Amino acid sequence: MKKIFLALILFAAIVTTGIFTRAQKIDDIADIVEGSKILVLNYHQVDNKNNPLAVHVADFEAQMKYLADSGCVTITPDELYAGLNGEIDLPEKPVLITFDDGYIDNYTNAFPILKKYGLRATIFIIPAFTSNNPAYMTWDQLKEMESAGITVESHTMTHPKLEELPDDEIRSELLNSKTLLEENLGHPIEFLAYPTGTYNLHIAGIAQDVGYKGAFTIKYGIVDRGSNFFALERVPIFNTAQKTMRDFYERTAWRQSFEEFGWTKR
Repeated sequence: MKKIFLALILFAAIVTTGIFTRAQKIDDIADIVEGSKILVLNYHQVDNKNNPLAVHVADFEAQMKYLADSGCVTITPDELYAGLNGEIDLPEKPVLITFDDGYIDNYTNAFPILKKYGLRATIFIIPAFTSNNPAYMTWDQLKEMESAGITVESHTMTHPKLEELPDDEIRSELLNSKTLLEENLGHPIEFLAYPTGTYNLHIAGIAQDVGYKGAFTIKYGIVDRGSNFFALERVPIFNTAQKTMRDFYERTAWRQSFEEFGWTKR
């Protein structure tokens, strides 16, 4: 009954205030949750296009400033993995910023903003497009970003719908991407983002077999100790015209509270 009562109070606050104070957005949430809770943000493009996947540059900067001003600390997939396993202590407000696909604007637009606010991020790359398509980044750009604290991981070799492929092609997509990234970047590639976020337990098993430690979906949620390492949740951030920043506040602040009351996480 207590949780139901608190949930009603939260819902009323959302309806009546519309916009939240910083305490409501970040600090009060930390008092409600228990254990490691990691917000994983999912971006694609940072550009001034009229495209739902392209967050406008000014909006992206406002979001990164908000995270920095709120005391959030950006982490890597390795740190997320180690923190959930109890191998390291995570910071108080851990955030993993991720980008899918490796668009050129991640380098030209997002990268300078991340550096400005001292934030790290992870980019899931499609090696077949890297240095081969002007809409995507080059190997040299990826190396430059890695030297400045950006992490590069795998988004499969060619970005297919894995559920539609036979096992040998799934294995090839996962392994060839991992191998080519390792050859060009000179370090282990141990994490994957499923193309279009689609996966099943069989695909997850293949990913584990070829050497990945974890994989990210587009399943909407907060990562915690109850998460499956091969089905890690993320919070997608889209271009929502005039409501982009309000949507960002709601997604980053209230998501954890909703999960605590059992409204979304199963």
